[in-house]
Amino acid sequence: MDRVALRGLRARGYHGVFPEERREGQTFVVDLVLGLDTRPAAADDDLAKTVHYGIVAEEVVAVVQGEPVNLIETLAERVAQACLKHEGVQEVEVTVHKPDAPITVPFDDVTVTITRNRV
Repeated sequence: MDRVALRGLRARGYHGVFPEERREGQTFVVDLVLGLDTRPAAADDDLAKTVHYGIVAEEVVAVVQGEPVNLIETLAERVAQACLKHEGVQEVEVTVHKPDAPITVPFDDVTVTITRNRV
C-alpha cells in the first residue's frame, strides 16, 4: 500500500474536558498518513484516480473547528472517519497533537495516534 502524508495541519478547536478549554479554545495539530494504491493515478497522471489531499486537509480542519468533544481520542476518530470516506483510501493513521494541553509541568506535546482501516 502506498502512503500520502499530510503533516502539521493546524486549526483552532474547543475540545477538552475543562470549561476554559471549551471557552477559550486552543490550536490542535493533525498529522495524517493515508494508505491507498497510487498506481492508477501515476499510470494516467490523473488526480481523479488518487486522493485530493487539499480537499482532505480542508475537511480535517473543518472537523477540528467543528463540534467540541472532550477527548482528543474522539477527535482523532472523527478525523479518521472523514478520511476513510474518500474512495480509494483504505487506511489512515491520524495523530492529533494538543501542544497547549492543560498540564501543570513543562512538556513539549501531547499526542494520540490511531490507525483505522476501511471496513
